[in-house]
Amino acid sequence: MTEAEQTTGTPGEAEGDGASQEVGPPQGKKRRIGVLLTVAPLAYLLDLVSKLAVVAKLEHHDPVHVIGTWLQLQVIRNRGAAFSFGEAMTIVFTCIAVIVIVVIARLARKLYSVPWAIALGLLLGGALGNLTDRVFRSPGGLQGGVVDWIAPAHFAVFNLGDSAIVCGGILIVILSFRGLDPDGTVHKD
Repeated sequence: MTEAEQTTGTPGEAEGDGASQEVGPPQGKKRRIGVLLTVAPLAYLLDLVSKLAVVAKLEHHDPVHVIGTWLQLQVIRNRGAAFSFGEAMTIVFTCIAVIVIVVIARLARKLYSVPWAIALGLLLGGALGNLTDRVFRSPGGLQGGVVDWIAPAHFAVFNLGDSAIVCGGILIVILSFRGLDPDGTVHKD
């Protein structure tokens, strides 16, 4: 053993006692999944609580003007996708949300990147928030309307779950352009 190895120890050895400790993928993986499992419920709860509050306080009332007519709070039930596109295909969007959740769960097994954990957590939390509306809101049966309530002028009405999905998607695009994979490897093309 060299002098440097004696003073710093070899990988896998605790300092000073020579005992072996487990380091590497299982610990790193657990930490990254922990980030995902923190971000996703936080995004989901913010979306859920905000929807419960606006439905209780704002539904069936005039829009609340936050910044003149530029930003209003107004509850609508969206049975379609973004911009109310495809309202007759609610079940399709419900299935897409379920597929996204399954894909994220499968990706989580190979997750060694904190930025990817954050991005996937945002996607998961937002997808779960909107899926909750589709399952439990009227008319039910996987066809419920998503509660949208943030209404900027000249733009679609959306909710915090939608915001989480968009932010997660933008982060994934940035990470992909930078060559960072979910498993933590970096590709320089």
